[in-house]
Amino acid sequence: MDSITLTVNGVPREAHGVQPHTTLLNWLRDLGLTGSKEGCAEGECGACAVLVARPAGDGGTRLESVNSCLVLLAALNGAEVVTAEGLGAPGRLHPVQRELAVRGGSQCGYCTPGFVVSMAAEYYREDRPEAEFDIHSLSGNLCRCTGYRPIGDAALALGGPSEDDPLARRREGPAPTPQATHLTTPEGEFHRPTTLAGALGLLAAQPGAVLLAGGTDWGVDVNLRHSRAAVTIALDGLPELRTLGWNADHVEIGAALSLSEVERRLAGRVPLLDELFPLFASRLIRNSATLGGNLGTASPIGDSLPVLLALDARVVLASREGEREVQLSAYFTGYRRTRREPGELIRAVRVPLPLAPRSGFYKIAKRRFDDISSVAVAVALDLDGDVVRSARIGLGGVAATPIRALATEEVLNGRPWNERTVREAARVLRGEGTPLDDHRASAAYRAAMLEGALLKFYFEKTAREVTL
Repeated sequence: MDSITLTVNGVPREAHGVQPHTTLLNWLRDLGLTGSKEGCAEGECGACAVLVARPAGDGGTRLESVNSCLVLLAALNGAEVVTAEGLGAPGRLHPVQRELAVRGGSQCGYCTPGFVVSMAAEYYREDRPEAEFDIHSLSGNLCRCTGYRPIGDAALALGGPSEDDPLARRREGPAPTPQATHLTTPEGEFHRPTTLAGALGLLAAQPGAVLLAGGTDWGVDVNLRHSRAAVTIALDGLPELRTLGWNADHVEIGAALSLSEVERRLAGRVPLLDELFPLFASRLIRNSATLGGNLGTASPIGDSLPVLLALDARVVLASREGEREVQLSAYFTGYRRTRREPGELIRAVRVPLPLAPRSGFYKIAKRRFDDISSVAVAVALDLDGDVVRSARIGLGGVAATPIRALATEEVLNGRPWNERTVREAARVLRGEGTPLDDHRASAAYRAAMLEGALLKFYFEKTAREVTL
C-alpha cells in the first residue's frame, strides 16, 4: 500500500507517500491544522495534543488525548482524530474554548490549543460527574504565561456536554478498528499486523525490527535523535496483547494495553500499581505508554519496573516457537539489555496472587508530576503477626538496570516489623545499587533518598494502622 486513510475533524483524509517516521503532528501541520504545535518534541509540554477515538469497554467510543508529536502517522491507519480546530470555530466556540477565553486562560496562545484538547478529553470522560473536573488531566500541558490559575478556573467552571453535542453523541457509536498496514518506502518499512501470528511471522523474518506499542519512547528517538529503523512493527492493535484477566494464582496484563487502560480495568485491585499511575509522566503519556514498552526499552528509570519487581512479576515472551516466562528479577542483563531473544516479543506481564497486603511507591524527582525520577522505590510487604514474612523492594535510578534490593530484603525477612529493624534495613538500603552523580541528582542524594523512602514507608503505614 502507498497511502493510509484517517478521519480528521469528521472529514476522511487520505495520506499519500507516507514515510514510516512521519509523525501525526507534522502531517497535521502540513494540512494547515496548525493549532497543534511542537514545543518540546518529547511529550512533556502538551502543545501538540489531539484527541483520538478509541474503544470504550461498553462498545462505545472514548475520546483520549495523546501527544501527536510522538504518534507515527502510519500507526493511525483507519483512526479518527480531533484537533483543536475540530472542537469549535470563531463565533461558535466550544465550551472549553469559551471558558478559557472569558477567564483569561490564554496569553501568548502557543500552548492554548493543547490545553483545550486535554480539557476536552476530561470534559467528555464518560464517567465524569458533571460538577467535577480532574485537574491532573492537565498535568502534561505546560504554560509559561498564565500562572495556571485562570486555566484551572476555566476547567473547574465546566459543566457537562449538552444532549446535542456532536462529540458527546459520537461516544455512543463504536470506535474505528485497527487496520492492517504495510508500507514499503526508501526510508524503511512499516507494518501493523492484526494478529499475533502475523506479528511473529514478520518478526521472525526481521528480528532486528523496532517493535512499537505506544511510541512514547521511540517517538523521542525519532524526533530528537533522528533515529530511523529499517523495519517498524506496530503491536498496539493486537488483541492477544490487549487482554487483562484474573486467574487463581496471577493477574495477567497485556503488554499493549495503555497505562490508562490498565488503570481503569484494574480499578484499584492492585494497590501498588494504583500508587504508580498518577506519578507516571502525565495523562497524555499514560494514554499511550504501555508496560510492554517500559519492559522493552528496559530503561533503569522506567517507573513501572521497580513496581513490577516488588510485585514479583513475570514477563511472558512469545515467538513462533511458543511462549516462555521469565522472572522479572532475572530479565535485565545490562543497561537496556534483557533476556528477550531475537524473534521474541513481550506478550504480557503476570503478577502473582495473592498480593502482599502492604505496599508503597516512592518517586523522588524535581517535580512531583510529569517528571523523570531520580530515584524510585517500590515496597511490597507481608507480615505474619509482627514479623516480616517476606519483603520485596524494587529500585530504579540507582544502577544500570532496575534492581531488587536483595541485601535489604534479607535484613527484613524473619525480623520484627519495628522501628529498630527498619532503621537497620534503611541503612543497608542506602548502599544498594551503584548510584552515580548526574544532572538529576548526586550519588549521595540518591543514597539518602533510598534510606528515607523505607523509613517513610514504615512511618506512613504504621501511622495509618494506628489511625484506623
